[in-house]
Amino acid sequence: MELSFIVLKDAMNRHLEKMMANASHLFVVDVSKDEMWQTYLGAFPEGTNPIMRTRTEHDCSCCRHFMRDFGNVVSIKDGKVTTIWDFPTEGIGNYGPVAEAMASLIRSKPVRDIFVTDVAKIGTDKTPEMFENGEVYAWEHFYYELPDGFVMPTKRSTKDTIRGNAHSLKDVFKRSLEELTPDSISTVLELIASNSLYKGEEWKSQLEAFLAHKNAYDKLDNASKDLYAWEQSQKVGPALAKIRNHSIGTLLVDISNGDDLDDAVKKYEKIVAPSNYMRPKTIFTAKMLKDAEQTLIDLGLLDSLPRRFATIHDITVNNILFANKDAKSQMVGGSVFDQMAKEVVTKPKDFDRVEEVPIEVFVREILPTISNLEVYLENKHASNMVSLVAPQNMESPTMFKWNNGFSWAYTGGMTDSMVKRVKALGGDVEGVLRFSIMWNHEGIKSTQDGGNNNDFDAHCVEPFPGTHIYFENRGYRHRSSGMLDVDITRPFSQTPDGVAVENITWSDASKMPEGTYRMFVQNYSHNGGRTGFTAEVAFDGQIHTFECNRELRQSENVDVAQVTYSRKAGFTITGRLPSSVTSRKIWDLDTNQFHPVSVMMYSPNYWDEQSGIGNKHFFFMLKGAKNPERPNGFYNEFLKSDLVQHKRVFEALGARMRVEDDDNQLSGVGFSSTQRNSVVVRVTGHVNRTLKIIF
Repeated sequence: MELSFIVLKDAMNRHLEKMMANASHLFVVDVSKDEMWQTYLGAFPEGTNPIMRTRTEHDCSCCRHFMRDFGNVVSIKDGKVTTIWDFPTEGIGNYGPVAEAMASLIRSKPVRDIFVTDVAKIGTDKTPEMFENGEVYAWEHFYYELPDGFVMPTKRSTKDTIRGNAHSLKDVFKRSLEELTPDSISTVLELIASNSLYKGEEWKSQLEAFLAHKNAYDKLDNASKDLYAWEQSQKVGPALAKIRNHSIGTLLVDISNGDDLDDAVKKYEKIVAPSNYMRPKTIFTAKMLKDAEQTLIDLGLLDSLPRRFATIHDITVNNILFANKDAKSQMVGGSVFDQMAKEVVTKPKDFDRVEEVPIEVFVREILPTISNLEVYLENKHASNMVSLVAPQNMESPTMFKWNNGFSWAYTGGMTDSMVKRVKALGGDVEGVLRFSIMWNHEGIKSTQDGGNNNDFDAHCVEPFPGTHIYFENRGYRHRSSGMLDVDITRPFSQTPDGVAVENITWSDASKMPEGTYRMFVQNYSHNGGRTGFTAEVAFDGQIHTFECNRELRQSENVDVAQVTYSRKAGFTITGRLPSSVTSRKIWDLDTNQFHPVSVMMYSPNYWDEQSGIGNKHFFFMLKGAKNPERPNGFYNEFLKSDLVQHKRVFEALGARMRVEDDDNQLSGVGFSSTQRNSVVVRVTGHVNRTLKIIF
């Protein structure tokens, strides 16, 4: 059956539409252009490729160029290769053997590279020719217009660079899958679960994902393994694909090579941990555990190990600086005479004009005069949240350097959705100034369902000399200390759920030029997205959130905010979009609000007029504060000298003897006397005043 060439062309294009819809990346196989072309021409059945003037009808330069540029392109889905020739041959007559021969050739070759192009139109659609009789004939050729997502944006990078980066990802990912053992990954995950690895929690999700890839990879034959490495390396992104090259990879390699576990962990910590780091959980041997247990027995301290949250009933009036009326009646030793004595005060000074007071002045001169105390809880206090911890057996002897069995546990960290996603992609969220953007964060899973696969870019133009921070200098730390460290170009390919973030952070205010920082978002590549974005600007513990709830045109710039910085006044912000200062929930308390203080106290190492036993801390225990974690029962820094010889075991015990939840716990905010900080309080008494306490 003789058919027009257009039936072959249409069959291929219908197949390509489906192929592109199901692919996140395209690849090319290792086959020469001449072999493809000769296979194509040689596959036509005899008599179906007649001579037209001086050469056969299908020996066409337009189709030859298409073959050269696109004939060896494939997709990989779940380890299965699909070529551009894998379309049904029924109904295409004499062209069926041609498609089958080409598909067979391409499938027989190994994948060589990722497919990269900067043009959308592959091939030539039609060319007209006028015959001698005046008739004009339109010759059909192979032709296909690629979707936007498969075309390299101009100015991003060269094709060779993109191919090189993709090849590097694949090679390192495959090497990691070959060399790292499942036991090594499971061991590191166990260390993380037991809090024995410095900053190990940051790698937990990546290691769990890598272990799943390792288990799947080991079940494949050699040919399938290479395809797996190509397909998955382009999906998982650099952090996971190159896990072997990261600090955690050093640990995995050493354990996989059979090195001593303790030596391997020490080598890892030498890379990532500060010199004075003390691990709250460590690796220990059976002998070390037995020796430590015997020491506890000898000192009569076995009953001192179990720990719990302290409550108001555990503390005495002698060891608090302030208590509200409800708390006073519940404390040990809180007789009516003790309470009355606390309320006998000298005439206070006039604090009407006081704006800032040192903590020593507040404790000595203001605290005795007030009847009510409230703390203004700010986002920056997230790392100041603290709980008081008591022994379960209040009669047991103390294990600590001080004369009581109480200890304390600080917490830290951020729980913001955008912050978590930035951190997960390797971004820095700890700087003095941060500008982050996020889009596609409404649970949408695919572009077809209304998702936004656009390439939004975060930009900042700094004050004079006007340095421009954006994707072209990603990863470069500017003189101002500013750097773009996260850049997402195709959300549904680079992130598991399509939710994308970008991040610019300044780490050192002393290096930042004074003046106005213009922060804006550009829609670099419009890939069908119809939604906008959310942006955050964070400084001084406050998160300013901005919303753009509309579609952005191709190359459109949207100003988010201007942040002005001066050495004297610090940071101020002017929004260009609807905004709010985000209130967070920390330990069941809303930030940016005043919260009543139940009791204020020194840390237990300064109770009973003790002095000189470590740093002094000031605790403001807040009504309703509830620690959502199970903090360590104690830390090595607190222990008596007799127990320090067993510090490795006690690091493990401290984490093992975690504190059980208690609704009546004493928790709030704490401040060290050695670290500069501040907190705003509202006091009620002879003088009602809002003050800023300086530590």
